[in-house]
Amino acid sequence: MSEQQLPVVVVGAGPIGLAAAARLVERGIEPLVLEAGPAAASAVREWSHVRLFSTWGEVTDPAAEKLLASTGWVKPDEATYPTGGDWAAQYLQPLADVLGEKVRFGARVTGVSRLGRDRVVDADREQQPFTVHILGADGIEERITARAVIDASGTWSTPSPIGGDGLPALGERTASDRVSYRVPDLKDPAVRARYEGKRAAVIGSGASAFTALAYLADLAKDAPGTHATWILRRGIGGSTFGGGEADELPARGALGLRAKAAVDEGYADAVTGFRTTAVEKSGEQLVLVAEDGRRLDPVDEVIVLTGFRPELSFLAELRLGLDERLQAPTALAPLIDPNVHSCGTVYPHGVNELSHPEQDVYLVGMKSYGRAPTFLAMTGYEQVRSIAASLAGDQEAAERVELTLPETGVCGGAGLFDEPENAEQSGGGCCATPSTLQIGIGAPVTTSGGC
Repeated sequence: MSEQQLPVVVVGAGPIGLAAAARLVERGIEPLVLEAGPAAASAVREWSHVRLFSTWGEVTDPAAEKLLASTGWVKPDEATYPTGGDWAAQYLQPLADVLGEKVRFGARVTGVSRLGRDRVVDADREQQPFTVHILGADGIEERITARAVIDASGTWSTPSPIGGDGLPALGERTASDRVSYRVPDLKDPAVRARYEGKRAAVIGSGASAFTALAYLADLAKDAPGTHATWILRRGIGGSTFGGGEADELPARGALGLRAKAAVDEGYADAVTGFRTTAVEKSGEQLVLVAEDGRRLDPVDEVIVLTGFRPELSFLAELRLGLDERLQAPTALAPLIDPNVHSCGTVYPHGVNELSHPEQDVYLVGMKSYGRAPTFLAMTGYEQVRSIAASLAGDQEAAERVELTLPETGVCGGAGLFDEPENAEQSGGGCCATPSTLQIGIGAPVTTSGGC
């Protein structure tokens, strides 16, 4: 079999992985999507109770819609806001079903390399196809040969730890039965019982932390004794709770206001400048200890919402070019660096920014952003459109970025599960003018928005 006849392996059957497959099919290229979980969008299903800030009109890929249309699929109302569960059930699983045998479930990728070449060997390297090592759900190992690899495995499986230095705090692992790294689904009776009438610490300063605080405050109104301690590694300033009523995305602004109300109304206490170094047991409770020696009052549960990071171990034999801070592709990192980035200054990007020293291997979707928290689904759809064009030899299309973005938007986060689905809200795009952008990759673009 010639290299051109080999499939392009896509790692992960989430929103961006399935969109990559649809784009490859559109280009006449055979994809093979390998998903470790038992169904499409396994990660999305784990936060099925959370509502997106983005509307249906902003979370579906055009090439995927064309595939689905042939089955009689009807797109949900573009102006409404899906939950993660809606997204998985009404769009992502049907898309996987349409792709059929091009998607394999229960197939965990454990390694990727050049056939017969480790990362040290130069000889004929680029002439060799990729070898993808797979561990099936039945424990059987397998090797697949591919012409290219698109890693859309995301970062959901590798949440950042409690420790303020980026490493697990002392005692974090041994307290794992009372430490969670997800926004709790308090509509689930078993989960609700875990927090009802208890004291919980919430660590983090983003939308996920806001959501958890709002959930716990609502629970406290019905279950006396429920209380949250909100731990921030920095102080509280004017932007801590987002834009509030001035936010151009009302759902996000409302979420920040609900978190602020949780503190103002006494359902949560805010502790600032607290960088955790240890988790100690105190009877049946946990005590968090900071690097400056401060010790907080004991809590029953700890909710860690400090972001995510990419899992790169199975790519160790490939020559990746990654930024030393974000672990994102070197050319992309300056565009998304949270130390300097605001969502109004994102440049369009595609195959050029996503390329590595190892030809024909790409990290896409949330995985491409490394540790940066500002990823948007539409950005991922554009990434894989550009990559598919490049793999098809259409460099003109690959180097032309086409983004259709709403007038205002959000650079990350998710909404509350109990917000009205048809609430009057702005769109979920990342701060750009409401037009189709067709700009050379890397060219600056003037954007607007209040992120």
